[in-house]
Amino acid sequence: MFAAAAALAAGPLGAARATETDDTTTVSYRGHDFTVPDSWQVVDLEKHPDVCVRFDRHAVYFGTPGDRQDCPAGAAGHTEALLIQPTAAVRSTATENRTARTYRVTADRIAVTAAYGQDRQRIRDILRGAGLPVAAAQAEPTAGAPAATPLPVDATSFRGEGFDACTAPGQSAMDAWRDDSDYGAVGVYIGGINRACAQSRLTAGWLRTQYTNGWRFFPLYVGRQPSADGGSCGGNCVPISNPVPEGTAAADDAARQAAALGFDKGTVIYNDLEHYNPTPTVTSQVLAYLDAYTERLHTLGYRSGAYGSTSSLVTDLVTNRSRITLPDVIHFARWNGLPTTADPTIPASLWAKHQRVHQYKGNTTETHGGVKISIDRDRLDVD
Repeated sequence: MFAAAAALAAGPLGAARATETDDTTTVSYRGHDFTVPDSWQVVDLEKHPDVCVRFDRHAVYFGTPGDRQDCPAGAAGHTEALLIQPTAAVRSTATENRTARTYRVTADRIAVTAAYGQDRQRIRDILRGAGLPVAAAQAEPTAGAPAATPLPVDATSFRGEGFDACTAPGQSAMDAWRDDSDYGAVGVYIGGINRACAQSRLTAGWLRTQYTNGWRFFPLYVGRQPSADGGSCGGNCVPISNPVPEGTAAADDAARQAAALGFDKGTVIYNDLEHYNPTPTVTSQVLAYLDAYTERLHTLGYRSGAYGSTSSLVTDLVTNRSRITLPDVIHFARWNGLPTTADPTIPASLWAKHQRVHQYKGNTTETHGGVKISIDRDRLDVD
């Protein structure tokens, strides 16, 4: 699926060309030269429109992301990677989201999204070498930024079948699935440092179109993850290290991203915490992080949701329910194939008033209306 850097060295490729030295590859696109390590994958999206644009692996993607990317449902993580897209803009701008570790830059007919994990300086050097104004990057605000026109209040209320996919599907895919499946809600990944897939289609306009067509939503935020000792997120996930300030910062960023997309105050924003091995240290970090996230979201007028496995996060929340502020809605993962929101690990008295989502099947591929998407299946009961 991926075009190797060596394959590009011979000459022009679409609107770009790539040249290679002993240890670097230079991708030239619309007058800008991006020099990256030669181990990075280089992908021409015009030639490979089905390639999933992901920021959990070292890669340079150039062109416009395809309408039907082949993305794995369970991707998570964040490392150094670039998406270089054509645009009509000529004015130079640069912002940095330090919480999500992402630069967004426009200059002379290109728009660049640059992710970084542990090596912020490498990304700065690549952007600077391409003549982009990274040194003048302004901090992206985390709360209180201008919001999109709010979606109707029932946009995130739903009882029935839903699915979540790594990247927002294209319009033709959404239309096909609306007509030919039993799904009525879609999970959208609105942000977070460990959001692996780029979201070139996820805009306020896209959401409003889907709402008008009958879809409802559950917004997911992939923030910092439990420590790597047995966790399922993998080595490219940025872990929780200082739980309270990191949970607070995640809530600030989640609220800003939600507002920019039209999710108004009162919306549940689900913090995605992948499976981990509960140890006293890890459990303490996770609960402090999620408690700070929930408290801050409440201050900002949003409601808190939490996604996690019944064998890790859910068990920890139930056991420690008297010690923390519980999330308002629980999105629990138990892949037992049963589309019900009841579970033996969750007491009937908790999250009892239409406050549950059950992810009952994961990492599965389905085809509806001739369109194939890799998804997780969910049963929602959310008011």
